[in-house]
Amino acid sequence: MRKILTIAACLALGAAGSAMAQETFPRNGVYDERTGLVALTNATIHTDYKTKIENATLLIRNGKVEAVGTKVQVPAGAVVVDAKGKHIYPGLVDMYTSYGLPEVKVERRSWTAPPQEESTKQGAYNWNQAIRPETNAVELFKVDKKQAEELRKLGFGTVLSVHRDGIARGTATLVTLADKRENEVVLLDRAASGLSFDKGSSPQDYPNSLMGSIALLRQTYLDAQWNNMNPGREQNISLAAFTNANNYPQIFEANGKLNVLRADKVGDEFKKQYIIKGGGDEYQMIKEIKATNAPIILPLNFPEAYNVEDPFDARRVPLDAMKHWEMAPSNPAALQKAGIPFAFTTADLKDKKDFLPNLRKAIEYGLSEEEALKALTATPAQLLKADKHIGSLDKGKLANFIITSGNLFAEDNVILENWVQGNQYKITDVPADYRGVYTLKIGQQPERKLQIAGTPDKPELKVIGQDTVTGKITFNGNLVTLSFNKDKKSKEAIRLSGWYANKNLQGEGQLPDASSVKWSAKFSEAMTQQAKKDAAKEKQAIELGNMIYPFQAFGQVELPKQETVLIKNATVWTNEKDGILQNTDVVLKNGKIAKVGKNLSESGARVIDGTGKHLTAGIIDEHSHIALQGVNEGTQAVTAEVRMKDVVNHEDPNIYRQLAGGVTTSQLLHGSANPIGGQSAIIKLRWGKSPEELFVENADGFIKFALGENVKHSNRAPAHNVRFPQTRMGVEQVYVDAFQRAKEYKQAWADYNKLSKKQKAAAGEPRRDIELETLVEILDGKRHITCHSYVQSEINMMIKVADQMGFKVNTFTHILEGYKVADKMRDHGAGGSTFADWWAYKMEVKDAIPQNAGIMHKLGVTTAINSDDAEMARRLNQEAAKSVKYAGVSEEEALKMVTLNPAKLLHLDNRMGSIKVGKDADIVLWNNHPLSIYARAEKTFVDGIAYYDLERDTQMRTELEKERMRLVQKMLQAKTSGARTQGPPMRRASVLHCEDVEHHEEADYLAY
Repeated sequence: MRKILTIAACLALGAAGSAMAQETFPRNGVYDERTGLVALTNATIHTDYKTKIENATLLIRNGKVEAVGTKVQVPAGAVVVDAKGKHIYPGLVDMYTSYGLPEVKVERRSWTAPPQEESTKQGAYNWNQAIRPETNAVELFKVDKKQAEELRKLGFGTVLSVHRDGIARGTATLVTLADKRENEVVLLDRAASGLSFDKGSSPQDYPNSLMGSIALLRQTYLDAQWNNMNPGREQNISLAAFTNANNYPQIFEANGKLNVLRADKVGDEFKKQYIIKGGGDEYQMIKEIKATNAPIILPLNFPEAYNVEDPFDARRVPLDAMKHWEMAPSNPAALQKAGIPFAFTTADLKDKKDFLPNLRKAIEYGLSEEEALKALTATPAQLLKADKHIGSLDKGKLANFIITSGNLFAEDNVILENWVQGNQYKITDVPADYRGVYTLKIGQQPERKLQIAGTPDKPELKVIGQDTVTGKITFNGNLVTLSFNKDKKSKEAIRLSGWYANKNLQGEGQLPDASSVKWSAKFSEAMTQQAKKDAAKEKQAIELGNMIYPFQAFGQVELPKQETVLIKNATVWTNEKDGILQNTDVVLKNGKIAKVGKNLSESGARVIDGTGKHLTAGIIDEHSHIALQGVNEGTQAVTAEVRMKDVVNHEDPNIYRQLAGGVTTSQLLHGSANPIGGQSAIIKLRWGKSPEELFVENADGFIKFALGENVKHSNRAPAHNVRFPQTRMGVEQVYVDAFQRAKEYKQAWADYNKLSKKQKAAAGEPRRDIELETLVEILDGKRHITCHSYVQSEINMMIKVADQMGFKVNTFTHILEGYKVADKMRDHGAGGSTFADWWAYKMEVKDAIPQNAGIMHKLGVTTAINSDDAEMARRLNQEAAKSVKYAGVSEEEALKMVTLNPAKLLHLDNRMGSIKVGKDADIVLWNNHPLSIYARAEKTFVDGIAYYDLERDTQMRTELEKERMRLVQKMLQAKTSGARTQGPPMRRASVLHCEDVEHHEEADYLAY
């Protein structure tokens, strides 16, 4: 005999899973395991994200789906639940949580505390504590009933638990949210492996920068490959586990668009396709994100509106933060439109209760309901290779499903129950729906309309009469309380209480004059009908501002394009043997300088009148730290493995600011925290292009070395002075040791490559080392040194070490005592890139003189003036002019110090640095003599594209203020509508110098 029950009554049964528990665990008491045979009938069943069946039956047995459809035969003995009018969906899957895992505790050491140079972890583990692939989340996992209940209320039945600690994080476990023993809820003990750029709880000093994290991960891949190919040569638990983790889907926590691209680049290098957890800003670089081919795990952490009522506070909110607030909810729709696979997660939400409202908001902003359900069911199940267990309600899969009052994505929907492994968990009762339009009568007052809108659990009150006023209404069962002001001008409230019966409201209340009154509200129209009318009248399509590139102030909807340009009648500073040409024309075509001469013409060219203006080659900054997310990996004496190209930020406003100062090319250098720093990146200032598009194509490789106070920690707290070297003679030894190791490394590979195939197999391949590979590049003349330097004794030492070890120093940068050793620099073949007149900012620069650049130049040293400072770089033309004033250098030669000479130092003078037919069209049109303090760049061309135009800049400033005001007004309206707000964001300093260090764990810039 079948027993028919309501959904609520079925709760008492605890209908559930298998009787396996009695075979595994002893129990103190009697067993009471139910057969777990349940049929839910008459429901609208969504078997997967694209299939919906009306009036269907779902039959579950022992925690699994046995049948689903309209013709299911309900067997005898089944508990039958009438789900008429309800919807059933597959249980939702969150593929990035920390459910059931211990909290990761990160020790914040004082900046004055001594660093931990080496690993303190006992055992045959990796040398760096941020590499912890031996961690298995399943071994740490513990069922957490409170967390499980919180997630079940949101509709989730299965989650991936990731131990979010370290760069290589080990394996994650896929578990259900049933209140059972740990071994009963684990579906896949090792469902995925985890990676990130965050060192987590590791107390070890290295890495302290993003570029260091990237380098460490790259080296770990190489170490693991070597360890796997050479069994028995080294027992390393971590590397073996790292190799084994590659057998599972690899999830990389990137948390932002640029890190998504960086992670994918590492994956491409080692032929790994990551699943990448994003940060919610992917829409800003959708073309680049799509090119990664990576599925994205999307948080729904939409930012709150900023509190902009105070105009001064409003000015502190950057444009990109304002625009992100407006556009973030459109992120899922942007990925859907681009065809990028994605899954949703509750990760990064301040309050998980915001998940469903934010999901509905994403749908409001263009995401389809089908794609939303897919991102919560089928996609995560497929990505985790768990689709035979979860993701749909097909036969044989787990009985993980939710029962809702209606459409899951409707605002008024309520999740009633969540069934996990056939276990029923009640979430809430169906709230009574009092919504509708009523005729309100209060005592002898004229009749008015009372409208109850909103959702059943959050009703909204509006009273419509001569005035329309809003108010508050609450229901407690059939009891009702409401209050509203008597009219728009009055602050006096009418307060009513009563009860609901037969679709009508009635009761007693009190008027503002304290008199008691009876009232009634007769139902006249269902809210569903009225809502359609209101929606037609009031609902407006969501309007978003335009995407801009880069996503930053002075970004543009459309980037300037390359064109043919004819500049007429300018004073042209060629930097060639022709010198300065008066009333001369220049043609830019296909990104190159096509013609230089008088009375030129060019079909289809845009003509610019250069009369009274000066045309020069673009300024080249040999020593810059703009457009970088961190400048120093300052933890070890030798960090040649780190690369500045890994941390380029194309949205740094200093790119645009320096274009306004005529800069077209910059060498982005590592800082001066160590004798051998990281590899440089040379970029063109192509404002609006992606990081990869900034790099100068086929440029030679460079690297930063450093001498002096910084590398031996002269300005650090005494407790921090434990890293070798601590003296200048120790610095010399670091170089000798490093290059001796590099020579031995090079020889080892040379010897190995001479062996036969059989001999190679017997000998085993040497271990690849990206630090030593970089130093070998220097020995082979494939990478060139820019050496931070001040004092003549150390410059002498560096030249002697170079001669001893067989390499050359390409450039001594800073070089404030270059005037003392210019002849030795010239003989060695080194150039000098110096400050014009910086001195007295620390002891080792006390002998600096403003004639330094001029003296080096006159002694035959290729001499450049650099910035090392984002502000100074905007006026390098004026810095060059100082050598005219102090050292009597000619104006042409002075201009070369910021154009042709740095091009020579960067080995790019065949492409840039002068105005010559065939060179890159990197030029600047000045309104005055280029060395004058009154000179302004009117147009700065890079590759023949006007990335900076003074007229366009003026127009953009007006447009920028209009856009800010539009967003301010929108935020004010949001606050008025009850939206939560936040204060202005805290921003890190974006101006970096040689001596700045990024403390990676705190993501904060600190000087030392």
